[in-house]
Amino acid sequence: MTELSPPAPVVAPRSQWLDVWDQFKSHRGALMGGILFVSILALVLVGPFVYWNDAKFVPTGRDFLRLRDMRPIYTILWDSGAKMDWAYPLGTDNLGRDTLARLMFGGRVSIAVGMTAMVLALVLGTLVGVTAGYFKKLDGLLMRLTDLFLALPLLPMILVAAVLFRESLAQAIGPEGGVFVLIVCLIGITSWMPTARIVRGDVLAIKEREFVLAARSVGTTNTKMVIRHILPNVLSPIMVSATLGIATAIIAESSLSFLGFGFPPDFPTWGRLLNDSVDRMILYPERVIFPGLLISLTVLSVNYLGDGLRDALDPRIRGR
Repeated sequence: MTELSPPAPVVAPRSQWLDVWDQFKSHRGALMGGILFVSILALVLVGPFVYWNDAKFVPTGRDFLRLRDMRPIYTILWDSGAKMDWAYPLGTDNLGRDTLARLMFGGRVSIAVGMTAMVLALVLGTLVGVTAGYFKKLDGLLMRLTDLFLALPLLPMILVAAVLFRESLAQAIGPEGGVFVLIVCLIGITSWMPTARIVRGDVLAIKEREFVLAARSVGTTNTKMVIRHILPNVLSPIMVSATLGIATAIIAESSLSFLGFGFPPDFPTWGRLLNDSVDRMILYPERVIFPGLLISLTVLSVNYLGDGLRDALDPRIRGR
């Protein structure tokens, strides 16, 4: 009698998220972008707990004369007589406020505005895109509405809305809270259109797939069809739009603050720091370079992160 060979061991199927992570790691730009973005988040979130100088502290009297217009400590390399203090490594502004503390606090506000506005734009874009792609009767109406928003001059419209509603919201919620809600709503309401178009295209393709037709044949309701079968299969473009939406929202907030329609002068953001530094940028160029560099690095890192996520979440190019 021949002996039966033992059954082959059962190998657990490999997790799809491990394949996504392997593809993401192979994208060097995305990996470096992720590391840079996490580093910037750590700087603005954890930094103020380590570096204790108050971003809003305005010295008075003799302290004002001593602390105003200090240069960064690295200027000692070419100007040993420059006014500087090792307690203020990046110097101070014309009011004696610490530049490093204001950069960290301003980063909190700018990134918070970017992420919150991105969530709002993502919710609106996904809702419009799924509705337009799944319900044929609403497709034409919603896409013409999307085209209308795309045709509007968004920046002038945002500036006009900021002027009209800023004071009323500041009185109802507070100067900082009112401006935060206003800017988030303005950016979110004017940024959902690309997400809606991308999601609509994917929904039009997915709703004709065999598993959707099979679910419809057994009487699955439209609500369950969208939640269980449509949305999970459009997560990839939604996540990519989320990362790119953060960059767009940060640039929009910085532009509004730079033009003077953002937060109050004593409430620093990266755009506000640029606005405050323009008048004296010839004498103190570092005051423009620091916030501009942080905005550029944040946007660049988020864009690379979005490229990596797009490649990792697309099964057609995974493994290349």
